[in-house]
Amino acid sequence: MKKLTLLLIGFIFVSAPFLQAQTKSLTIDEAVVGVWRELYPEHIRGLAIRPETKEFSKIVKNELISVSFDLKKENTLISLTEINAVLKASNKAECAYFPAYEWLDKNTIRFYETNNIAEFDITKKTLNKYIKLDESVENLDYCPANSLVAYTISNNLSVTGADGIVKQVSNERNPDIIFGQTVARNEFGIEKGTFWSPAGNFLAFYRKDESMVTDYPIVNTDARIAEPAPVKYCMAGMKSEEVTLGIYDVKTGKIVYIKTGEPVEQYLTNIAWSPDEKYVYIAVLNREQNHMKLNKYDISDGKFVATLFEEKSDKYVEPLHPMMFLPNDPSKFIWQTRKDGYSHLYLYGVDGNEISQITKGNFEVTSFYGFTADGNDIIIQANKETPVDFDIYRVNIATGAMIRISKDGGAHSGIVSADGAYIIDNFNSTTVPNSYVLYDSKGKKINTILNAANPLADYKLGEMKIGTLKANDGQTDLYYRIILPPDFDPAKKYPAIVYVYGGPHAQLVTDEWLGGAAGWDYFMAQKGYIMFTLDNRGSANRGADFENIIHRQVGTVESQDQMTGVDYLRSLGYVDMDRIGVHGWSYGGFMTTTLMTDHADVFKVGVAGGPVINWELYEIMYGERYMDMPQENPEGYANANLLNKVEKLTGRLMIIHGTSDPVVVWQHSLNFVQKCVEKKVLLDYFVYPGHEHNVRGYDRIHLMRTVTRYFEDHL
Repeated sequence: MKKLTLLLIGFIFVSAPFLQAQTKSLTIDEAVVGVWRELYPEHIRGLAIRPETKEFSKIVKNELISVSFDLKKENTLISLTEINAVLKASNKAECAYFPAYEWLDKNTIRFYETNNIAEFDITKKTLNKYIKLDESVENLDYCPANSLVAYTISNNLSVTGADGIVKQVSNERNPDIIFGQTVARNEFGIEKGTFWSPAGNFLAFYRKDESMVTDYPIVNTDARIAEPAPVKYCMAGMKSEEVTLGIYDVKTGKIVYIKTGEPVEQYLTNIAWSPDEKYVYIAVLNREQNHMKLNKYDISDGKFVATLFEEKSDKYVEPLHPMMFLPNDPSKFIWQTRKDGYSHLYLYGVDGNEISQITKGNFEVTSFYGFTADGNDIIIQANKETPVDFDIYRVNIATGAMIRISKDGGAHSGIVSADGAYIIDNFNSTTVPNSYVLYDSKGKKINTILNAANPLADYKLGEMKIGTLKANDGQTDLYYRIILPPDFDPAKKYPAIVYVYGGPHAQLVTDEWLGGAAGWDYFMAQKGYIMFTLDNRGSANRGADFENIIHRQVGTVESQDQMTGVDYLRSLGYVDMDRIGVHGWSYGGFMTTTLMTDHADVFKVGVAGGPVINWELYEIMYGERYMDMPQENPEGYANANLLNKVEKLTGRLMIIHGTSDPVVVWQHSLNFVQKCVEKKVLLDYFVYPGHEHNVRGYDRIHLMRTVTRYFEDHL
């Protein structure tokens, strides 16, 4: 094995819980649920900046409170009792608790009561608007410009307003044709299926035809006689759904379908409207996901107008964000792309010509919060300082000049005022449980709103450190997190558990409270385990090359990096290398099973949850992005197919699966069980009836008890 190259970074984080006197130990219930509930750092509910004022608002004991920026004045704006009195007098449904809200202006809030939408004047104590909707409606999309709401019932789309008049956009009897819902299994940044135009005169919507997609058999076992509850599931290389985009005219009720052309198996992503409502823009991506065209269409007849620009890759292109027009210049827009290797913002003209690159460097823009009042600057989140820190910046669109708003290391997210003039920085780090700091948009600190106390101060938790290792290319930094047992003695030998995910769109090691770890990691450290996590190449927020190195060969480079982590554990001297375990879920379940087979001489015990076993059985949008089609990459699919590795398994492996999993279908692990039977390989197995891709709620305590006992019994 190659000699380990270890690079200690200049900052090694040590979490605050480890620096105080501690007497308590976490229970499994506290570790799984409590650290996110009773033991979660103090936070402020409903925190927002009140428009046109120098006040912020928050919800305290069912009252909406305003506080001046200097913290000297505090007033109750309205109470739940007052809201319910008005609702009751109007024969409207009352709220059980003060609802989540948003400011429309300095005196008006909007809130939802189940599916009902209300606009309330907090000074006059009056109900300005109220839209009543049945509890069965889904996919609500409210348009502030016209006070209409689009929603779906079953597979059909409707629009209604405060007058209660319902306009049906669709009346489709074929359940395989679906209107107004998400498509492409929520990939490509798609989170909804309806898109209001700026002035609310039109509604763009997805129409999805799934009639050609296989009905995948999921069974509901709650009934006395189990009942089929199939879902549409298109596996890699198979026939996909066909999607079109419709434009509904609110005034006339007419629909125009956008002529996106052939082939029909393509992805219509990142829908955006022109400010004048004459055009709609679609990032059209081919099924191969290596060629994107940003296309402009005329909504009057649905005809193609022009391709503004194209992006191509020999691996994949993944558009995730719709274009954003400048509020002070509708002839220009911002586009977010990884075309230079990192997720950055570019300024374009509506003719499709690139004007400038706004942000640049070896970092990623991770959130876009909005524009300043003059429209000249933007507020963003990015990991510019280090890959594990996320900060808030103000960026000048014309020059690209960046002002760092947030001041300290950690994970910072912004609550930005409507005019972009003020920002509340909500952040935490390995040493800060939770904090809220108010800044102006030039980066001047106005006040600290809250510094939360450490809720784990009395708990005896082990030391946590974050550092970097060099990958086997000798250049790439890999961030790891290690948690030591309380009362750690370097002269002793400790078993270790590697917690792994390893796939795209996830980052486990961050400068956050508890180092981004779950409470279970600390619980297991209490039991005497070294808990270790490493973000291998392929994981998120490190740029395109870091991620797409796994293309057509998932599980290969990821395993190499995880073994670099194992080499590091070996170098410490206090890890019992005969007692190494591994645990992960989903992609992490795939990685767990891969490590238990490809490196059976290293890993003694593993627990794989919801694992991808055979990538041919995974859905096309995600699977084909990273692996291409099975017929295009047979060698890659064969190498990643864990059914071909069953005979390598020598340690104790338990696989856990939810019987109603619509993401990594149950068939994956059942096929692995069958192959183990055929090959006379022993395997442990556990199912959670009715659970989907993960075990949620209080049942999760049972899950983690099961996982814990397995390691306790066998590691």
